[in-house]
Amino acid sequence: MGMGRRRKRSRLRITLVTGLAMLVLITGGAGWLYLKLNGNIDTFGSDGLSRNRPADTSKGENVLVIGTDARTGGNSDLGGGDKNDIGRSDTAFLLHVYADHRHAVGVSVPRDTLVTIPPCKLPDGTWSDTRTDVMFNAAYTTGQTAEGNPACTQNTVEQLTGLRVDHTVVVDFKGFSQLTDVVGGVRVCLPNDVYQNDLNPNRPTQGKRLFKKGEQTVSGQRALDYVRIRHGIGDGSDIGRIQRQQSFVSSLIKKIKSDGFTPTKLLPLADAATKSMTVDPGLGSADKLLAFAMSLKNVDLHNTKFVTVPWKYEGDRVAVVHPDADALWAALKEDRTLDGKDASGKKGGAKAGASPSASDSGDVSGKGASGEVSGEGVSVSVYNGTATPGLAADAAAALTGRGFTVPATGNAADRTLSTTTITYGPGEKAHASAVARLFPDAELTAGTAPGIGVVLGADYRPGSAASPTPTPTTVPSGVADTARSADQDICSHLSYG
Repeated sequence: MGMGRRRKRSRLRITLVTGLAMLVLITGGAGWLYLKLNGNIDTFGSDGLSRNRPADTSKGENVLVIGTDARTGGNSDLGGGDKNDIGRSDTAFLLHVYADHRHAVGVSVPRDTLVTIPPCKLPDGTWSDTRTDVMFNAAYTTGQTAEGNPACTQNTVEQLTGLRVDHTVVVDFKGFSQLTDVVGGVRVCLPNDVYQNDLNPNRPTQGKRLFKKGEQTVSGQRALDYVRIRHGIGDGSDIGRIQRQQSFVSSLIKKIKSDGFTPTKLLPLADAATKSMTVDPGLGSADKLLAFAMSLKNVDLHNTKFVTVPWKYEGDRVAVVHPDADALWAALKEDRTLDGKDASGKKGGAKAGASPSASDSGDVSGKGASGEVSGEGVSVSVYNGTATPGLAADAAAALTGRGFTVPATGNAADRTLSTTTITYGPGEKAHASAVARLFPDAELTAGTAPGIGVVLGADYRPGSAASPTPTPTTVPSGVADTARSADQDICSHLSYG
């Protein structure tokens, strides 16, 4: 088995495996079906897993999903690169399935995140040295083989989170493309036309148009292009692409469930899914996949959330924000949902032994007193979205009184807004959360342009921003309010890309 025979791409979710379980049940567990699906499944060797793994103390179950741009098996024809290149991965998330088997949360780790990669097994049987401050996706390329190194990525995730990974699933370009074909495509929305050089910025010319502006259904190669595009949509960052991929996977799962689990639907789905996967030995047969699927069949889409590990830019790389990330891992270890409850719905602390985050103490900048909002070093523009004069000036005064810099005030283009909104650019989530404490009824929205802007709605009253509202201490800062529910529609909550 070694470190893997095939390596994969995209973001397969538990519903695909649940579909396999339903298919086997519907067909009566026919022997030919088991033989067919068993023949599809590849595994990677467990001998490459760390010799110093976290204790298996989590109350729920942790599944690592890795997307890989494999170069073999037809993947290079879909944009996987040179056939002689090494296996690479730039998409990964850890899915925590809660002990009640009704809730789940997927935590994405950006490929450019600076992490510590522990010793990993190399092709010659030796182990690599520990590497610090290297990009997360370097774990998968450890050993420089065409198959990639999923065991090393699993070791790195366990090192990063302190959580034991129960299963690892790797998905490739070709499998993802086939899955979207099987379901008849997924509806997406584009804010503008997208061209070939948006997919490949090294292209000398614009090339042909790949996507037109607006709503459309994509499948196959077009679906793959959509989730891979980094430039031409949003802010051009990998973070923006992660958010788009999370939303696309949510819509894919929703489409699969809405189509219904009939033999006609599920046979090609199960065939495509198992062909696209490389899994750990614990899932390496149809029997094992079935048992795993049956344990997950009651996970509800509404109770399945996607988030990104708390992060900030560090030069042109991404750094994990501590102690926010520590609090998130502690919450998952204690089986707490993102709203601070346990799986049964009872309220409880979302941290177990983790230090409170900066915004939990009301101090994003690190210089304010406990319970106070300090805006030192943070710029916020304020605009009046109502016909009531003087609101922007009032809100600006409240912000400057808390140490914020207000470079611009004025009237919004739309003067009929009912709700105050706070829009923040890449890397500004923590600061925007501090601003939100002064505007308790505001909606917090991620934008593509840099900076933070407040547009006041009719819900804002003069003087209402004078006293900050308490920040809940039950969830890590910047996580719960950016979670995407798997039952949301990609066009209704992603603002066209």
